[in-house]
Amino acid sequence: MSSEKLVLGWREWLGFPELGIPRIKAKVDTGARTSCLHAFYVEPFEREGEPWVRFGIHPQQRDKAQELECEARVIDQRTVRDSGGREEQRFVIETLVTIGEKQHRIEVTLTDRDTMKFRVLLGRTAVRGHYVVDSAKSYVQGKRKKRHKLVTAAD
Repeated sequence: MSSEKLVLGWREWLGFPELGIPRIKAKVDTGARTSCLHAFYVEPFEREGEPWVRFGIHPQQRDKAQELECEARVIDQRTVRDSGGREEQRFVIETLVTIGEKQHRIEVTLTDRDTMKFRVLLGRTAVRGHYVVDSAKSYVQGKRKKRHKLVTAAD
């Protein structure tokens, strides 16, 4: 069965097509149960009686000038403990993730990761059943393509 699973390195390039994020660098973190996505602000709102969030991300490390605004339906709110042991209440969304040529749905919490090296942590529930992780490798599912400008609705 594991021969059918793709190999991931400890860091990979992901995409979130439903959020308009073509490529973003992620750390594969099997110590984290849930995946998380950088959001430097999160604004809850309602759409057709359902809870949604609007959030902003800085998709590139060390680049706060480039911003992208996303919207997603909220599926939950959870208390999450970070690596420093601090608890934080976070919104949880479900979205499609692209890793290499494969796509599947994952749950993602939203939190400010501006001070962190990676904009995304890919947790163990997102990789379970789909991938095995080789911690000695990086970017197994694809190297970064030529840098390109993100197209936003304002363009």
